[in-house]
Amino acid sequence: MRTWGLAFLLAWLALPAWAGDIRFTEVRYLGDDGGPVPTDTQFRNPVVAGFYPDPSVVRVGDDFYLVASTFGYFPGLPVFHSTDLVSWRQVGNAIHRTGQINYGEKEELTRGLFAATINHHDGMFYIANTCFYCDGGNFVVTATDPAGPWSDPVWLGFTGIDPSVFFDDDGSAWVVHNDVPDGELRYGGHRAIWLQRFDFDKGEKIGERLLLVDAGFEPETNPEHVEGPHIFKHEGWYYLTAAEGGTGEQHAQMVWRSRSVTGPYEGFAGNPVLTQRDLSYERADKVTSAGHAQFVKLADGSWWAVFLATRPYRGNQYNLGRETFLLPVTWKDGWPVMLERGEPVPLVLQRPDLPRNAQPIPTTGPMAWTERFDAEALPLQWLSFHPPVDEWFRTGDGLRLVPSTMPLGAFGSEPGQPSYLGHRLQHHKATLETTLAPFDPAEGELAGLALVQNEYGHYVLGVERDDAGVAVSLYRRAGREGDVHGERLVRIALQSTREPLSLRFVLDAPHLAAAYAVGGGDWKEVATGLDLSLVSVDVAGGFIGNTFGPYAVRR
Repeated sequence: MRTWGLAFLLAWLALPAWAGDIRFTEVRYLGDDGGPVPTDTQFRNPVVAGFYPDPSVVRVGDDFYLVASTFGYFPGLPVFHSTDLVSWRQVGNAIHRTGQINYGEKEELTRGLFAATINHHDGMFYIANTCFYCDGGNFVVTATDPAGPWSDPVWLGFTGIDPSVFFDDDGSAWVVHNDVPDGELRYGGHRAIWLQRFDFDKGEKIGERLLLVDAGFEPETNPEHVEGPHIFKHEGWYYLTAAEGGTGEQHAQMVWRSRSVTGPYEGFAGNPVLTQRDLSYERADKVTSAGHAQFVKLADGSWWAVFLATRPYRGNQYNLGRETFLLPVTWKDGWPVMLERGEPVPLVLQRPDLPRNAQPIPTTGPMAWTERFDAEALPLQWLSFHPPVDEWFRTGDGLRLVPSTMPLGAFGSEPGQPSYLGHRLQHHKATLETTLAPFDPAEGELAGLALVQNEYGHYVLGVERDDAGVAVSLYRRAGREGDVHGERLVRIALQSTREPLSLRFVLDAPHLAAAYAVGGGDWKEVATGLDLSLVSVDVAGGFIGNTFGPYAVRR
């Protein structure tokens, strides 16, 4: 976020307390989904829980770096570091400056930054990505330090999605990506994998695009949406990996190989090398939608892979989005296999034989934290809908929000953005809390805690003033129809605004409860037995997972 200018600061100070001085003193999180407990020599899957989809990993010496997708959120494309592939620490965001990229005019939260990939060559880090609905489409940003700063985009000049950079032994650079095939589509999900040589020094394509795979592993079966391709080299072979079947329950990872980077590529007879689509639907500790993998070779010659998968709590309902998992890779007759067919993704397994690194903030397993926004900069994990168009928040003495006239439910229907800062939900069993400093809302203003899947699915618990006075109110948006502010489910009158007010959501999927407390007193029930699945991907739609955090709006 840019630093606050003097003119804006003076304007802020001149505003009445209700319009500019909504201060959240802290946000608290407690999460624990239970399950098997790893021993000291084991690790827990997922390694990065919550909305961290499309993972991509690269090894640079003894260090590993990982990037994930963020779609319509900003900052975009979180960058993590690890020495052991298990304990990840976020070090930056590749899209971190307002003006670095335009997310596009169709401001839907499930659009934006798709399927990032990370690579390293000759001292430079490369992150390739697709900005869906941006004018340029596919791009690469670069940095000498993965913590940033990252460059402005270098646009690749071809259509499609999911670009991934490969540097051959001779230093030549290639970009492999998904796009429609030439000619007429045979069916709706008919896609292809293409290869384009690229000169990053000049920012120019070299030669023509080459078709590597048309339709998928077995074209005669009409495989859906082959995508997420990567190329790597091993023992004289070029390996092409890609997922197909869509990112839902039919997701599966395929592998091809060739003696030349330009092909032709033959598919592995044992494909898919990872899937959960043929397991019992009623199994316990269900992991689904596994795919979109990237392989990485360790210094000792062993191989591992990161991939995305989901953890439904009922049917195919989940609120955490697609998460980052880790598995060892076994080589069989020259082919890499992640998981034998019919085997479930393990939630606990042996750690890689690597030196462990410190992890100040857990990314998986039971966790508890409190954020008081003491630093001048917003912590790396916090997100807004698209890059801020105005300077509507500041940190340093808690979090102060200027309420927006745009509610969460109106995002995308007109220019602007809600005054909302979110953190990824990482558990289906969790307690989310925030505390507001005393303030007296004006009529039509609400400030509080939001739990968000997207514009069409969210809960908001806050303090507001309406015609009848000040109250704690609970709102729900469930679907594209109706009031963009949502439906008010509960209203509880407040007698005073002179004390701090705490707000709480308790998640025990598929159930949700809400409560409030005045001045540090006992928690008082607002509602129980709410349906958490209304803000799941299965019901509310989209590709992302839930976020939660402080929110302020003025009608």
